[in-house]
Amino acid sequence: MKLSDKPSCSCGGCGCGSEKGKNIIIFACAGVANTGQLTNLAAVQLTQEGFGSAACVALLANGPEGLLKAVKDSDGVLILDGCNSKCAGKIAADKGIVPCQHVIVTDLGIKKAGSSEYTDDDIEEIVSAVWEGKGMTK
Repeated sequence: MKLSDKPSCSCGGCGCGSEKGKNIIIFACAGVANTGQLTNLAAVQLTQEGFGSAACVALLANGPEGLLKAVKDSDGVLILDGCNSKCAGKIAADKGIVPCQHVIVTDLGIKKAGSSEYTDDDIEEIVSAVWEGKGMTK
């Protein structure tokens, strides 16, 4: 899918979505299971495609002022969690961050398994789900 083919946000102005030029921060759980690894790979691909900018959820847990200011100044936050443990979402919530989009990989039908048990199609499924607006919270 090309950037020009991306649908525009239809959520009513929450800030997340595929509008080019939006300042979206992406936090991926990056856990050791395949689903966590997929969140990181999807975050990198989404950054390359212009959806937003990936940021370190482990750093967010420390709550540095600069990162918290960047979140506050952003147009929205996308959380990518690998499973229903929702580690990235819990870290964000602990810092008072309410995402405009929260995608959980296992909710997309991808089964949690060993760290290297995934395909390029799995990555594309997550990336497409984000561009399609799945997991919108506002």
